[in-house]
Amino acid sequence: MTEQAHRFDDLPDETKEFLSNLRKEDVLLLKDGLRLVNATQIVGKFVKWVIIGLLGILAGIVMFGESIIKIVGWFRVA
Repeated sequence: MTEQAHRFDDLPDETKEFLSNLRKEDVLLLKDGLRLVNATQIVGKFVKWVIIGLLGILAGIVMFGESIIKIVGWFRVA
């Protein structure tokens, strides 16, 4: 029990004052904010990989088209 009473002793005074002045609504708002930040990071990672995937698909389509043009060119020469 004494561990819980002293676990915030090493925090700076400004942090202790900030935490002691929080109301229940503020704590709920902070929790919601943390969930929002977490969700934003997840969506950001997803969008990053979607963009990378689309760029890869685009590069693959271009390379495939160039290969088809090259193969068709072989048959036109003959």
